[in-house]
Amino acid sequence: MTSQPSGTYVGMPAFPTAAKEALDNHQQRKNLHHATHTIRDKRARVVGEVADWEALRVAGAAIKDEVLTHLEDYLVQLEESLTRAGATVHWARDAAEANRIVTALVQAKGTDEVVKVKSMATQEIELNEALEAAGIHAWETDLAELIVQLGHDRPSHILVPAIHRNRAEIKEIFTHEMGKVGQPAPDGLAAEPAALAEAARVHLREKFLRAKVAISGANFAVAETGTLCVVESEGNGRMCLTLPETLISVVGIEKVLPRMTDLEVFLQLLPRSSTGERMNPYTSMWTGVTPGDGPQEVHVVLLDNGRTSVLEDEVGRQALRCIRCSACLNVCPVYERVGGHAYGSVYPGPIGAVLNPQLRGTTSAIDKSLPYASSLCGACFDACPVRIEIPELLVHLRTRVVDEKRSHRLPSGEELAMKGAAWLFSDAKRWEKAHKGAELGGRVLGKKGTLGRIPGLGAWSDARDAPTPPAETFRTWWQRERGTEK
Repeated sequence: MTSQPSGTYVGMPAFPTAAKEALDNHQQRKNLHHATHTIRDKRARVVGEVADWEALRVAGAAIKDEVLTHLEDYLVQLEESLTRAGATVHWARDAAEANRIVTALVQAKGTDEVVKVKSMATQEIELNEALEAAGIHAWETDLAELIVQLGHDRPSHILVPAIHRNRAEIKEIFTHEMGKVGQPAPDGLAAEPAALAEAARVHLREKFLRAKVAISGANFAVAETGTLCVVESEGNGRMCLTLPETLISVVGIEKVLPRMTDLEVFLQLLPRSSTGERMNPYTSMWTGVTPGDGPQEVHVVLLDNGRTSVLEDEVGRQALRCIRCSACLNVCPVYERVGGHAYGSVYPGPIGAVLNPQLRGTTSAIDKSLPYASSLCGACFDACPVRIEIPELLVHLRTRVVDEKRSHRLPSGEELAMKGAAWLFSDAKRWEKAHKGAELGGRVLGKKGTLGRIPGLGAWSDARDAPTPPAETFRTWWQRERGTEK
């Protein structure tokens, strides 16, 4: 099965450009600081309750690695189990094919609207935009996704897509936008969580009750039984999974688990790592079609969209362990300051910095820059419930970006500078003369304190205060004080 990368967020600038703009948004930075610290503190408390947490992490990583090693076999088993349970399985090589399949299924039901469970896969392939182009309205039912949709915005966090918004902003969005697409917000809506949630509940209820088709993703797909599993906190997903006549689930091929017993591990890891809860308020599982209960037509679209390309990289494939918990985002000092939009994808933060360039390739400015969107502090690995070595992957991808760049052009100023340094350091006499030159430069520039922009190292020197060379080197001092270089 071949794959093609999605065109999601095509045309966005490189990360440094987008990040610089985001840093100027002081309200967003304040919102992000409050939200990420709140979530990470909750996570730390519930993880601290589990004596064998590290053993659970190791088990989760091992199960995922087993899947990735034998992915073809488990996918065949999953298809057989789904079909046996009454579901129809579709295979999608890329975003365009997945969107065509889903659009045709919705059109076949004669409806012009669908309700949606929160799904990263459908955002990745830009399904909402494809449905809208076909005259089909896709209503997001997750509260945070609803905020993003009504605000004509883009998600900025895996778990909490509207994390960059505060209560006052959400109130304004609900007040001005809800009435344009359905039940309006009540007069005098307060900027309080309970009031905002109630306004969303009333707005969505009419959509739930009339919807004929629902679209979901899946957190896990069990090959053994053909069972799909979605975990959530609000119950909107449960409404989508039970009320409509037809259910279409778009599932990344890496979401498969071998056995039902494997869920025991992940249903401990995921809620603690994502929402800081011991278990999710709603854990929904469905296996094909059950006569008289729930949707009577079930379709599962198994999505590649670059995943088999990631699988080919023995180092990079560990990114496919990701269970979309967002724990790495909440501990990342870079994400906390710039937010998710700067990453140019629905997968922001550390995991986005390694997953996006692999799914989409490193041809665009944004994807070339993402492996550098990190300080390599390692907090992401410590937080990851499936032990993805994100710092290792970042360095691995940086090497790929450099190698690709080197193979298509003449040597850069940096490369020439490194070659010059190698020539200089390889001969003692040349090195001694360089010291003399440095001392001369230090005497001339000493009063300035720091150097300005350094030719060939513009980006590096723009962000750092490079000190001027010393007026006297250690070698010269030693000769003066001790009378010898030995």
